[in-house]
Amino acid sequence: MSSETPPSANEYIAHHLQNLTVSVGKGAFWTLHLDTLIMSGLIGLIVFGLLWFAARRATAGVPGGLQAFAEIVLEMVDTQVKDTFHGQSKLITPLAITIFIWVFCMNAIDFIPVDFIPTVVGRFGVSHFKPVPTTDPNATFAMSLTVFLLIFIFNVKFKGVGGFLHEVFTVPFGPWLAPVNFILRVIEEAARPVSLALRLFGNMFAGEVLFILLVLLAGAWHIDSVGSAFSSGVSMLGHIVLSVGWGIFHILIVTLQAFIFMMLTIVYLSLASESH
Repeated sequence: MSSETPPSANEYIAHHLQNLTVSVGKGAFWTLHLDTLIMSGLIGLIVFGLLWFAARRATAGVPGGLQAFAEIVLEMVDTQVKDTFHGQSKLITPLAITIFIWVFCMNAIDFIPVDFIPTVVGRFGVSHFKPVPTTDPNATFAMSLTVFLLIFIFNVKFKGVGGFLHEVFTVPFGPWLAPVNFILRVIEEAARPVSLALRLFGNMFAGEVLFILLVLLAGAWHIDSVGSAFSSGVSMLGHIVLSVGWGIFHILIVTLQAFIFMMLTIVYLSLASESH
């Protein structure tokens, strides 16, 4: 019998919310979240590899299941782009598809049981592993800052440097209040990546915490000093019922957050391509 003291509820929660990190650079200037980088990269390779495979095998006849799914997603995203983006750019639809599918699949890792992936990687000596990339604010801010950069690129591309600067200093109060216009524009532009990142992170992080709390609430994880890892068949059944119920509801959240991130990106780039 193991003599190790089972973790308390606080220790269990903290363990699952801790990233696998490594410090690099002189004086440990950079701290990399390895689990976020590994999972997001792996998900991207698998998902877009499957889509590339489906595109290579696409036929004009009756499509297979993978091709049909890819065509449905493509048509849905393309419709949203045509309805929202009023400029001319070949980048928008591929960008929107990439954002929606990648964010959705990263969010969907939340459907895997809380302890499954950490237990698997734990077999290889990894003490803790946070598998859902979008529960890490570093990942969501990285994506939002990429959108932030594209906003400036689109502003300059469609309006020119002079037109962009003219808009920054004259909208909305005219040239006589240029400093006020500039301050308002800085606040407006800064709020966009912050809102994008925090909205996605906040919703996914809350969902992850709720899944962990459901495990504890149902007694599926041993949190006291007596008994085995699974307290009883009844508690395990309760854990399954609660997890399935929340998981079904979470499907909406996972899909909606990916859709919102995609749509806001399209809207921001559409505003950047238009004159106010």
